[in-house]
Amino acid sequence: MNFKNIVLLMALVSPPTLAQVDLVRVDKSEGRMELVGQGEVVRSYAVAFGANPQGHKQQEGDEKTPEGRYILDYAKEDSSFYRAMHISYPNEQDRQSAAERGVSPGGLIMVHGQRNGLGWLAPLTQWFNWTDGCIALTNDEMDEFMALVPVGTPIDIRW
Repeated sequence: MNFKNIVLLMALVSPPTLAQVDLVRVDKSEGRMELVGQGEVVRSYAVAFGANPQGHKQQEGDEKTPEGRYILDYAKEDSSFYRAMHISYPNEQDRQSAAERGVSPGGLIMVHGQRNGLGWLAPLTQWFNWTDGCIALTNDEMDEFMALVPVGTPIDIRW
C-alpha cells in the first residue's frame, strides 16, 4: 500500500470534523462574516448587505442590515433566494423604537444565497451591497453555512 492510499484510507476512517459553530460574527464595515466555534474562526466569507449598509436598520424599506445581537431562529428552504436562515430581527427594542417613530420596523431579514436562477452571477453580485437588508453569500457558501450553523446560533452584527 502506498502513501496516497494510506492517506485516503485514513480520511475514510476518521474524516476531519469542524468545531460546532456557536457564534456568527458579521463586520459590515469590512464586508465579512465569520463562523466561530469555541472561540476560533472556522470559516470566513465576503458578504453583501443591504444597499444602504451603514447604521442600524430603522424601518421597513431603508435597505439597512440590522446591527446588534440576534438569533438565527429558523432555516427556510423555500425562499426566493437559494436557501436562507432567518435573523430574529426585529427584537422588542427594534419594535418599540419603530413604534415611537410611527413606522414599521420591517422584518424577514435573512442570511441567504443568490436570487433563485441567478447563482451564476455571484462573482459579480457579491462585489455590491444588493439586498434589501439581508446578508448574502454565494450558493456554495450558503450550503456550507447551513451545514455548519445550527438553528439557534447567535449572530452578532456590527459596523
